[in-house]
Amino acid sequence: MNKTGFIYHTDYLKHNTGPLHPESPQRLTAIMEHLERGSIMSRLVKIDPHPADRPWIERIHPIEYIEEINNSSPSESEGLRYLDPDTPISFYSYKTALLAVGGLLTAVDKIMDGDINNAFCAIRPPGHHAEPRRAMGFCLFNNIAVAARYIQIHYLLKKILIIDWDAHHGNGTQDIFYDDPTVMYFSIHQYPHYPGTGSTKERGVGKGDGFTINVPMQGGVGDKEYIHAFEERLRPTAEVFEPDFILISAGFDAHIDDPLAGMKVTDEGFGELTRIVKGIAKRYCDGRIVSALEGGYNLNALARSVERHLSILID
Repeated sequence: MNKTGFIYHTDYLKHNTGPLHPESPQRLTAIMEHLERGSIMSRLVKIDPHPADRPWIERIHPIEYIEEINNSSPSESEGLRYLDPDTPISFYSYKTALLAVGGLLTAVDKIMDGDINNAFCAIRPPGHHAEPRRAMGFCLFNNIAVAARYIQIHYLLKKILIIDWDAHHGNGTQDIFYDDPTVMYFSIHQYPHYPGTGSTKERGVGKGDGFTINVPMQGGVGDKEYIHAFEERLRPTAEVFEPDFILISAGFDAHIDDPLAGMKVTDEGFGELTRIVKGIAKRYCDGRIVSALEGGYNLNALARSVERHLSILID
């Protein structure tokens, strides 16, 4: 059995997005309540995250952008302020975003120290839509991107594989590493759909050509098509790339019950995707996986999918 870390903190609930926003604190509350009702929580290594030091975030986002997020946060009495039509921030949002990035960096440290084999980060706000100078799609800082650079610089591991199975294409992550051959970005997503990027023609540029792999899917496809894509597209490219560390942008909004997309992946489907990724990690990078929550907006489906994802990471 693997030692699987579970990164969570109640401060993640402080990022207030308003009563009707789909990216709500209730997402994490639903996950925690579901996991605590079952037996799986006792098999996880619970880890408290630390806020990320700003110099690591500055590896991805310019200082001016980080200051913009900080300075845009309204006072506690003001309520919400919108960075774009989908992305509200509140009094605690900046500090919560630092803690979200820090959740991934904490998980990486625990894996590299040998305390755990892999980890899931139950964090918010999510990150894969965040571009270097632009917040969008509920995302402030690109958590996964900062973690990738952290692994490369702090631990001198050269090749990072990012797997993004959120129903929405991770335009921010793609943009950040588009010319970088040391980070392979693999995304399977509904297309056309928000944010409009992620066609097969988007492959990277310069030295990064071929290191961006987009697998756009029409609405309505489910487990069979996703598993086939992982077996026939992800596995062969990973075998050539031979990653030193794997990061997962684990959005669960491709679930058949999710209200913000039109895919038909099931709890078991997410489990099979996890199993394939785990096999790749075992072969090439000593099982090193950090998975971070992105989307997923049906509370029951999200909680069940996370449980299935964790059960395979542990197994």
